Amino acid sequence: MLQAPQRTGLSGPTLIRLLTRLTDVDVPESRQSLSDHLSQWLGWTDAIALSAALNTSPPVIAPGARMFSSAEERECARVRTTLADAIASDTAATSAKRIVPGQAPAKKSAAVEQAEADYSNFRQRYLSLQHTMETSVGNLRSRLRGMVAAKNGEMTRLAVVDAIMDRALLPKERALFGAIPKLLQGHFERLRMAEAAALAPVDASVDAPAAEADATPPTDGAAKLDNGNGKAPAPATATPPVTPGAWLDVFRKDMRSVLLAELDVRLQPVEGLLAALRAS
Repeated sequence: MLQAPQRTGLSGPTLIRLLTRLTDVDVPESRQSLSDHLSQWLGWTDAIALSAALNTSPPVIAPGARMFSSAEERECARVRTTLADAIASDTAATSAKRIVPGQAPAKKSAAVEQAEADYSNFRQRYLSLQHTMETSVGNLRSRLRGMVAAKNGEMTRLAVVDAIMDRALLPKERALFGAIPKLLQGHFERLRMAEAAALAPVDASVDAPAAEADATPPTDGAAKLDNGNGKAPAPATATPPVTPGAWLDVFRKDMRSVLLAELDVRLQPVEGLLAALRAS
């Protein structure tokens, strides 16, 4: 089976290491700290709002907000599981052409599926899953943020800071996540070309003249010829056959891994709010 090229990955989240391994671009590890990156991403209005939130007394939240309980823990687990299941089922079903609702799927050979594979379908599904993740995780984050704010005091300040950072970093987040499908397109094409190159010798041998197969076999004496060391030549090591269309399965698996890693990154603010609520 075809495998992605093994490359030295960067340290950091799984998403970064996966993309480093799957892409064909060597990117040096940044020497900037997280705070330096954030200072470049925040606009001056965001910086003023963040400074005010950190240096002034937090607002007092009126009582009546829903309190944190095990129900919220279960809801967070449910959202994660639902999104992970959607990623697994969608990437497994994504093929050359999407099935129209009500239309029976036609069985195709691996060779036909490989020939019809179009990355635009994978890109469309990736973007659709990204939108689903952004909406579901965003709603969950807002809900937990309201519960953090209801605690008043420093917890309210934390909720205000989270709201400011969420609003300020969302455009940058969308731009960075939006670049992932383009990176995966290169991986898609490299896997396709690698399998085509691996199958080329097989195709050439099939097209060879039939006369070669009818060539006169060597005599017993000729079969015993050696290289002068008195030993029969060692048989050539047979290379494992390449299954046509296997590269698509490899790509689907890699795309699923990247999406799950992206989900983990998107859920990090939620995990932070959950940790604050558990500690309060």
